[in-house]
Amino acid sequence: MSTSRSGDRDRDDEGRARNARPRDGLGRPLPYGTPGVDRQPEGVVRTAAQTVAEAQALLDAGRPFHAHEVFEDAWKSGPEAERALWRSLAQLAVGLTHAARGNITGGARLLRRGADGLAAWPGEPPAGLDTAGLTAWAEALADRVERNGDAVDAARSAPRLRTAP
Repeated sequence: MSTSRSGDRDRDDEGRARNARPRDGLGRPLPYGTPGVDRQPEGVVRTAAQTVAEAQALLDAGRPFHAHEVFEDAWKSGPEAERALWRSLAQLAVGLTHAARGNITGGARLLRRGADGLAAWPGEPPAGLDTAGLTAWAEALADRVERNGDAVDAARSAPRLRTAP
């Protein structure tokens, strides 16, 4: 998808507003012309296993904002019965993003919101997702960022999405 500038706003091929500024690894906009990291394509339909594998690779690389976009694709395109799960995972990734950017209050709030959603998940989650482990991780990270008041390293703080084999 290409993006062009029209007036004061960037637009995609359909004319929708779409920011074309490059982004850093935590999704923060950079000035035009500055090298950034590749953005995740939007609207990609993946299997649950593909979603988890791609999101884990991005989390491990310290790119939780981009992992959020992968979860958001699953949330929007996946089965209706799984949407709350993928939304909760997207909230965890955004919570980690905010915590890594130094937004302690927003990061902790989103981590807890995602944890609450995962804790409410009924039954067996798809693709071996470790909802109990992720819930515990999110609550512990929220407590840590509130207690310390410092930004976290996104890669070092990244969760394991699946249960250990």
